[in-house]
This record gives sequence, structure tokens and C-alpha cells, in this order.
Amino acid sequence: MTRLSVFLAIAALAACAHGGSYVPGTKVPYSASNKSVLDACEEYRLAVERGDADALMLMAHPQYWEDSGTPSGSDDYGYEGLRNVLTTRLQKASDIRYSMRYITVHQECGDELKNGCKAAVDVLIDASFTVTSALGQPKRPDKRDQNQLVLQYTCGDPKAPPKQAQGGSCRWLFLSGM
Repeated sequence: MTRLSVFLAIAALAACAHGGSYVPGTKVPYSASNKSVLDACEEYRLAVERGDADALMLMAHPQYWEDSGTPSGSDDYGYEGLRNVLTTRLQKASDIRYSMRYITVHQECGDELKNGCKAAVDVLIDASFTVTSALGQPKRPDKRDQNQLVLQYTCGDPKAPPKQAQGGSCRWLFLSGM
């Protein structure tokens, strides 16, 4: 082998090793817990594109709270308010395109997932959808925004009393940001 061939082989191996240091398709450092929280965010994104309010409600924690990013508390809502938002607003939209670019993931439990761990995922959202205007004409607005999704790793049934909620399957549930 020539020196150039050896150098190119080493450079290719280094590139492969560096490429594997991020969750695929993102610039978020790879870890099992970062990947699992981003997988939950992707499930959410796909459910939004399908307009699947039932699936989205199954992803929400019973303690879900949305402050709507405004100083006034008049537009804040919890779990039941989320249900209302999803069944009224989401049902009016069709042909939904909803993409998210994952910027950062902050987790309080590191790479050891356990019941109660929380994660904050900063995203850039690019969305468009079709709605009918007051004049009965289809409108297709484009929306771009930044958001933070807050999730909690939850084992068992989050609605059950604490002693009964332990055990069972574990999954990320949204506390805010939907």
C-alpha cells in the first residue's frame, strides 16, 4: 500500500467514527437516552402530520401544562385543554407537513434512564397545512417557529397512584411543548 492509500483509509475510518457521534440526521451528540427521546419526538411529529389527536393525547403526560409562551395566563391550559386544542384546531387542518430540526437535548438523568427523568428538546419547526378560510377558500399558511419540548421518562401508568404506577413499560411522555 502506498502512503496515500494508507492516509485515505485512515481518513475514511476517522470520518465514519466522527459521523457516528451524533444521533442520525441531527447534530445532537449520540447517547442511548438522546436517541430514545428524539425517537419519541419523531413519533409526535408523525402523529401531527397524520392529524392523529388520539395518538397525541396518548403521548401527553397527565400533568401536561402549556403556558403558550405569553405573559398572560388566560391562554394557558393543561391536559384537558390540550385535548380541546387537538380536537378542535387539528381537525380543521389537512395536508399537514410538519418538520422539526433538533438543536439540543438537555437531560437531567444523563444516559441512565429511570422513572421521572426529564428532557428538554430545543427544536426549529417548519410547518404548513391547509385550512378553510371564513370565505370557504382553502388557505395554506407556512409557519416557522422555535420551540422547546419537555418530556418525562415515565414507567407504568402515570394516572395510577404512586405505588401502583411503578413497573410496567417505560416511555417518554410530553409535559409541555406540544
